[in-house]
Amino acid sequence: MQDPILTESHIIDLEIRLTHQEATLQALNECIVRQQKIMDQLARQIAILQEQLRAGASVAPAADETLPPHY
Repeated sequence: MQDPILTESHIIDLEIRLTHQEATLQALNECIVRQQKIMDQLARQIAILQEQLRAGASVAPAADETLPPHY
């Protein structure tokens, strides 16, 4: 049976693991923040495009399109 008292080397090992986990958690958090900014920007762009489509600014009726000369 092992002694329940942690030795200094065990404590150092745990501190090292904790430091690595904190660094990983920070990196993941930064990644999530970047992804959220991108998603927010894309949502704004989609909203703008939807409004343009509703206003008919970017869609011309097919009858108004002229065929190129090679047809």
